[in-house]
Amino acid sequence: MRIAEIIRKTAETDISLNLNLDGSGKSVVDTGCGFLDHMLTLFARHGRFDLNVKCVGDTQVDYHHTTEDIGICLGKAFAQALGDKKGIVRYGDTLLPMDETLILSAIDISGRGELYYALSIPTEKVGDFDTELCEEFWRAFARDAGLTLHLRQLAGSNSHHILEGSFKSVGRSLRRAVSIDEAFRDEIPSTKGML
Repeated sequence: MRIAEIIRKTAETDISLNLNLDGSGKSVVDTGCGFLDHMLTLFARHGRFDLNVKCVGDTQVDYHHTTEDIGICLGKAFAQALGDKKGIVRYGDTLLPMDETLILSAIDISGRGELYYALSIPTEKVGDFDTELCEEFWRAFARDAGLTLHLRQLAGSNSHHILEGSFKSVGRSLRRAVSIDEAFRDEIPSTKGML
């Protein structure tokens, strides 16, 4: 089973996270931020990952620490669950339309954590969530998962659709990238012999 459990406690957040890469998209998410709960639920559903997240954070200040630290924990969980990465497809991409919005995500589980972010979100907030935190979340996630993530907005101006589309698109791209290629089940997908 490709599963992981991450526990992370700081002066700002107390997080427990469980991930099953080979799940069915079930999730129980309680971050203290309703919008982030919704985004992570979409991510799990579209990625077909089973995900449980509980976070108690300093949300009386804002959602920055909660959002970034959950990104860190989710990234670490992916890295842990993937282990030596034998047999994975490694690459995944999704072009996701959401009404007038079009989002592209592309992933390489390379061992090198980097984010290439090109979302232009027109509003500063969706509800009480600061939209700039989306980039912080994906940067922390990519770094700690050890993967290259390209995230681009090709069309659209609805902030909610852009953010929702990004979480759905990345979930679907990751589903492909972490899937097992039966023809190469016992091989690392790299000429280096490691990722």
